[in-house]
Amino acid sequence: MHTPPSAPAPLSRRNALQLLGAGVAGIALPNCGWAKDAPLAAQATSPVPPSTPPLLDALASALLAQMPNTATSLGVDVGPHAGLRARLEDRSPEGIAKLANVVKTGLAMTQARLRDQTGLDPSTRTSLEVIKSAYTTALEGFALPYGDVAVGGWRNTPYVVIQNVGAYIDTPRFLDADHPIKTPEDADAYVARLSQMPRQLDGELERIQSATAMGLVPPDFLLDRAIAQMTSTIADANDNGGGLVQSVARRTTAFSGDWVQHARSIVADEVVPALGRQLAELQRQRGLATGDPGMHERPQGERFYARALKASTTTNVPAEEVHRLGVEQLAELHGQMDPILKHLGYTQGSVGARMTALGRDPRFMFAKGDEGRAQILDFIHHRIDWIKAQMPRAFRQLVPGNVEVHRLPLAEEPGAPTAYGGPGSKDGTVPGKMWINLRTTDLHRKYTLPTLVHHETIPGHVWQGEYANRLPLIRSMLAFNAYSEGWALYGEQLGDELGAYDEDPVGRLGYLQSIAFRACRMIVDTGLHTKGWTREQGVRFFVEENGNGREEVVNEVDRYCSWPGQACGYKMGHNQINAQRLRAIAELGQAYDLRDFDQAVVDGGNVPLDVLAHNITRYIAATKA
Repeated sequence: MHTPPSAPAPLSRRNALQLLGAGVAGIALPNCGWAKDAPLAAQATSPVPPSTPPLLDALASALLAQMPNTATSLGVDVGPHAGLRARLEDRSPEGIAKLANVVKTGLAMTQARLRDQTGLDPSTRTSLEVIKSAYTTALEGFALPYGDVAVGGWRNTPYVVIQNVGAYIDTPRFLDADHPIKTPEDADAYVARLSQMPRQLDGELERIQSATAMGLVPPDFLLDRAIAQMTSTIADANDNGGGLVQSVARRTTAFSGDWVQHARSIVADEVVPALGRQLAELQRQRGLATGDPGMHERPQGERFYARALKASTTTNVPAEEVHRLGVEQLAELHGQMDPILKHLGYTQGSVGARMTALGRDPRFMFAKGDEGRAQILDFIHHRIDWIKAQMPRAFRQLVPGNVEVHRLPLAEEPGAPTAYGGPGSKDGTVPGKMWINLRTTDLHRKYTLPTLVHHETIPGHVWQGEYANRLPLIRSMLAFNAYSEGWALYGEQLGDELGAYDEDPVGRLGYLQSIAFRACRMIVDTGLHTKGWTREQGVRFFVEENGNGREEVVNEVDRYCSWPGQACGYKMGHNQINAQRLRAIAELGQAYDLRDFDQAVVDGGNVPLDVLAHNITRYIAATKA
């Protein structure tokens, strides 16, 4: 643990940049955290209302009707929403139009209530401001001629089906991991959903054909990956129904019924042909494709990227400024890594070259094959146990931190990032999950894995999501990339501040490299989409400048090509959380307590960055009072 002094340290521009760039290690912070008699300001400003206003319930119900998968993932497909358990999302043009209309109507209702604020309590007003922001941004996306639009989510993509987007990936994973089968009725709902998958696939097919007619064709290297993955998915489905059938078979042994037979027939007669139609279209597109990676080279690409960047960062900061911030903060972070590397004996070459050398050290590698995969999973579980025990030092009110660790499905691993995670159901009965890519153990190092765990689980995505699940339903449904990912980076920072690397300088290098990786993302994402960078330029930048493994960053760069702008939200959100923390420290002095600040951030829920600032203003005012 880093012990703070009793008085605030003056903040120079360099110190402020360090805080924004990497956390507060090495910076003196007042009352950083653990005094038992600190004020309960966060509890006083908790945004959780005693009951949910009817308007928020109505907006949630209307949105849930178009997002039945979300209803199941949150565990709210019961009672009045029970019928949603047997439905899949409609990904056809008509389905997207219905969703857009729900958003348009909901925005009008929200704006009308905000104009007449009679009787509005602060928490409900915040919720309405959050809805207004999410719906306004979504409607800007629906106005574009192609792509998937996230309504209070993170995945805005021009390509409806590609290596990491599409029902061929999403639906099997959802049915297996999120759809419960605890009763015969649940099994009926599973088969009902499975029967809708062919229509879902054909709805996507119609949209990608329409986009191709406009001249939108994905890069050839993305299509190569998607074609290989879809071919693998079809081969799996042809093997007696594959995972889609195995999932229902495995979970219905306790009761009798013919669900397995029905599922096998649906997969063979309907799902496989629909997958084949999508595969044929991707193969046709491959004949039209080029290697140009960015949106700059695509029809209305500049407009798409500007909107995607705005949605990802919840700011109007232009791409050129995002790029500049990335360059500046990367230099600052490397300045912190350099003396640690020298202390470890790595004295020659750039920081990136020295981190590459560190990554080749066998001491920090996991074994190959299944032995190494088991080591990684064991490592993750031990790290979760450690960080969960530290949470009373960083929060006033604790959530359970209920999380399971799963290997990614084999068919998804080639096009997936190293890991991702998120919270479980709203009622807590379904745990949060960390999905880890174990295609090869070379994706991971012993000094990078702790930080990855803090990001995806505790105090990152799973932990923050459990606080969000205590809010009104509509607030649990709406998420903002800059807040979600900014908080997860801040979770990495908290791990460092709570002592994760006090006796582990190599682990601290892994943490700093992780934060620097997000600064690189701002540089590479904007480079690909606005500066004409090639795919290889993006890959080389990570490898040469930050010492990341090529195996890891090829997938990363491909992801930026299919999810433009999303990668910039991480560091932009992290910067803003730290900026608000600096403000709280400066304004509160001795009254500042880390637990109260962190509580205010998570209690405020998943919000755009301007709303985050408003929430911290309320917390500061309550603490002063």
